[in-house]
Amino acid sequence: MEDDNSVILEHAHSEFKKQNFKQAEELYTKFISSCLQSRGCAASSLAAAYNNRGQIKYFRVDFHEAVDDYTSAIEIGSRFETPFYNRGLIHYRLGFYDDAKSDFQQALKLNPDFEDAKVSLQQTLLDQQHKIDRGY
Repeated sequence: MEDDNSVILEHAHSEFKKQNFKQAEELYTKFISSCLQSRGCAASSLAAAYNNRGQIKYFRVDFHEAVDDYTSAIEIGSRFETPFYNRGLIHYRLGFYDDAKSDFQQALKLNPDFEDAKVSLQQTLLDQQHKIDRGY
């Protein structure tokens, strides 16, 4: 079963790289469903599938669904910094600065050299302070 799943995942990654997002999302969903039924997939593969499917939803501006996928990726692979960063971006865009700050900090805890997370954390702190200064 793992071999079938790895073929599906490879195909999903390939479609994702080619920006064939509809096809990639269907393949990630198929992979995730199969993994959850068989319980025979590596946690890192399942976390990557959730993260990438979350990216597709983010591109579609389906933020709540994307957050759900990023959260699933985090629950499965808590040592994987990318979904923390991605979820932080959505929290930031929605103005949930405390949640964004927490996600960016966790991404940096896992990978102190994650430059995009450093920049995003700094911007979040600035914008949060501006919001406070304006009395919101």
